Amino acid sequence: MTQASLWQDQQQSAYYAELCNALYERELRLLVNADIPSVQAMQSRLKGLPYYINRTAHSMTEVDSPLVLDVHNASWSVKQENKMPLNGQEFKSVSSWYYAIKLSLGLVVPVSMENHIILDCIDRIDHDNQRFRTNVSGWFYLNEQSEQSKKNEHKKNNAKLLKPNKKVMSAACAGHYWNKNSKISPVIPTLRELLLSCSINWRNFKRPLAVSTN
Repeated sequence: MTQASLWQDQQQSAYYAELCNALYERELRLLVNADIPSVQAMQSRLKGLPYYINRTAHSMTEVDSPLVLDVHNASWSVKQENKMPLNGQEFKSVSSWYYAIKLSLGLVVPVSMENHIILDCIDRIDHDNQRFRTNVSGWFYLNEQSEQSKKNEHKKNNAKLLKPNKKVMSAACAGHYWNKNSKISPVIPTLRELLLSCSINWRNFKRPLAVSTN
């Protein structure tokens, strides 16, 4: 092992420890304020926390990302656009992008809400009905008529499927928020979104990266 690689390993370990601390602080604070119905439910959440925090922290230190890693806050940082980056996100353009690719389970997709963009992922594909389901936002149709007729049935907070590009994915990873056309302070994405951010293939948004489980 060279001196340079030894230093890199030590730096990675330090970053990993900082990230774990920041993630634990944040998640415990969320649990304290959460409306959890039973002791058993709380115990279940706590039981899974070490696995997901360790996995996320490790992935954030290993992934090749164009974003700046803030280890103290366990977040990604990038310059925020003055308004939500929705140019070229008309339905026809978005559906054409998804039609042109081979859809795969686990593919990270951006979804716009009222004032921010979240990271979601495909968990079911229905080729017969030209639609797919994402883990959080539900079903999205690639046929405009079907999408319009079903959007109120399955969507929360006017969720709208976007096609991935660097500006859109960066905004989602960094938790950028806007109030109409004015930018406001970012919020840190959920632990789930942070883990999803590590499976984004920035060189080819059509193919997700495998997230390490070490």
